[in-house]
Amino acid sequence: MAKSPAASAGISSDSASASTPANFEAAMAELEAIVTRMEQGSLPLAEALASHQRGAALLAYCQNALRDAQQQVQVLEDGMLKVFGDDDAARDD
Repeated sequence: MAKSPAASAGISSDSASASTPANFEAAMAELEAIVTRMEQGSLPLAEALASHQRGAALLAYCQNALRDAQQQVQVLEDGMLKVFGDDDAARDD
C-alpha cells in the first residue's frame, strides 16, 4: 500500500486532518497560522499539501459556523435580516 505524501514526510494523518476546532476563533487562528507558513514558501511539498488540506477543512468549518450564525440571526430577527449600519445612522439624525 502506498503512503500518502503527508505520511511520507513524517506527518501523521492525525496532524494532517486534525480534529475539529474548539470554536470559530480557534479555527480562524489555526487557518491564519497555516496561511502564514505557506506564504513563507519554505514548506516541503508534502507538508504544503497537508497544510492545504487542513486549511481547506478549517475553511469549510468556518463557513459552516458563519452560515449557522446567520441562520440564528434570521430566527432572532423574525426571518428578516437587518443591515446594522442603516439603523444606527437613522438614530443619529
